[in-house]
Parts: sequence; C-alpha cells; structure tokens
Amino acid sequence: MKNKDITPYNENGEAHGYWEEYHYDGKLWYKGNYVNGKEHGYWERYYDNGKLYSKGNYVNGKRHGYWERYFNNGNLCSKGNYVNGKKHGYWESYYKNGNLCSKGNYVDNKRHGYWEEYYDSQINYYI
Repeated sequence: MKNKDITPYNENGEAHGYWEEYHYDGKLWYKGNYVNGKEHGYWERYYDNGKLYSKGNYVNGKRHGYWERYFNNGNLCSKGNYVNGKKHGYWESYYKNGNLCSKGNYVDNKRHGYWEEYYDSQINYYI
C-alpha cells in the first residue's frame, strides 16, 4: 500500500479529513474522510485491478445508509442499507454473473421475514 500526502491528522495524531490510499502499483485503493480517527461520510474502495469494490457512507466509523459492493469483474455483488454498522432493511445479493441470488429484509443484522433465494432459475422461498 502506498500513501500519498493527502493524509491529514488532528492534534491527537488521529486521521482527520480527506484520505486516499493506493495499491503498490499506484492504483487507488480507497478514498474517504476521517473525523477523529473514524471513517465518516462517503467512502469508496477499489480492487487492485482498478474496479470499484464498495461504496457507501459511514457515521462515526460505522456503515450507515445505502451501500453497494461489487465483484472484481465489476458486477454488483450486493446492495442495501446499514444502520449503525448493521444490515437493516431491504437487501439484494447477486451471483458473479449478475443474476439475482437472494432478496429480503434484515433487522439488526439478521434475516427477517420473507426471503427469496434463486438457484438456476428456481426460486426458493423462506419465511
């Protein structure tokens, strides 16, 4: 990992402000803001092939709000919401080829209620 000079710190030596980190080959690894050593605000992370790995928001170091994660081929892997670092609300996940894998709701990081899972064009329902 390489670090460019966009690395501000606060008076306590904690990361504070906008940061970028790079893979050894110089490609962007991640970018986002820190507040007093914790991720805060919008962040993006990248694979070493340059493709987007994930994007979403943090609040005080915890994922909060809408997030997307991708496979290293660029296809969407999953999307949904976090509340205080835990999955909460409607989520979808996908296979690497882009086909839907599952969808349903989370409450406090646990599957909740009705879920659908897809296998080779078959749908299995879970309650």
